[in-house]
Amino acid sequence: MVLLAQGACCSNQWLAAVLLSLCSCLPAGQSVDFPWAAVDNMLVRKGDTAVLRCYLEDGASKGAWLNRSSIIFAGGDKWSVDPRVSISTLNKRDYSLQIQNVDVTDDGPYTCSVQTQHTPRTMQVHLTVQVPPKIYDISNDMTINEGTNVTLTCLATGKPEPAISWRHISPSAKPFENGQYLDIYGITRDQAGEYECSAENDVSFPDVKKVRVVVNFAPTIQEIKSGTVTPGRSGLIRCEGAGVPPPAFEWYKGDKKLFNGQQGIIIQNFSTRSILTVTNVTQEHFGNYTCVAANKLGTTNASLPLNQNSAPWQVFITFRVSFLLACSL
Repeated sequence: MVLLAQGACCSNQWLAAVLLSLCSCLPAGQSVDFPWAAVDNMLVRKGDTAVLRCYLEDGASKGAWLNRSSIIFAGGDKWSVDPRVSISTLNKRDYSLQIQNVDVTDDGPYTCSVQTQHTPRTMQVHLTVQVPPKIYDISNDMTINEGTNVTLTCLATGKPEPAISWRHISPSAKPFENGQYLDIYGITRDQAGEYECSAENDVSFPDVKKVRVVVNFAPTIQEIKSGTVTPGRSGLIRCEGAGVPPPAFEWYKGDKKLFNGQQGIIIQNFSTRSILTVTNVTQEHFGNYTCVAANKLGTTNASLPLNQNSAPWQVFITFRVSFLLACSL
């Protein structure tokens, strides 16, 4: 709040007495009467309008408002150049100070002094400006490899200082300790997804932002399955896998790589599945088939025999993977 005068002396006796008291300029042992009870601290949210109540006594003609030792109003004269500040005029006795669009710079003590026949009577109020929480810095979305240590950061401002909490948006998520930093040691694929940071201080709604964490991991094959195979009909083998990035699938019959459209073979690849179809099964199609899944972190494979008039085969793979390691000399 910008003021025209600070700690000024005034020719008016009652105003001068108030200023001397506030500046601790009175002689030792002399004090100013404070008959009014102190007003509780006033809490106002940033951007709202604050009304600091004060009333003139019967017969009193003047009042004054001060912020610390700076005069805001003296009687009807405005000493402050701040356009947000005014005196309430609901009735003749009302001498309340109104501050529009309050900011943190308005925080602090205010004094209302009312002229009486003998000595000024003063009332003090401490204005506390509360600020809603605001997250101003949060970790960017990230992609990391499984097993890596990760630290997520979330910084926020507000008054009172906001409490920061983290939540993994997942059905099986466990609560985390509150704080600006979330440490995850040896992250697993199950810990991938969105992490929500919430800053809260009860002034307004919490401020919430999210970080997306992608966890790369080497491919695995969970299942490879075939149906009943009869010569002259279609035969199918399905290979179910997983990996991040999504694995590329290849098929082999024995040691020979198979290609789409080769000898009546159709290969359909999806992000987590590959389907090999033989459109017209002959004797040469019977044998051992291998599904290979690979991404930049590793390669895995699983095999299944395709036999004439055999019952359906189904193989579940628990863990079978080979890692690709880089070496530089």
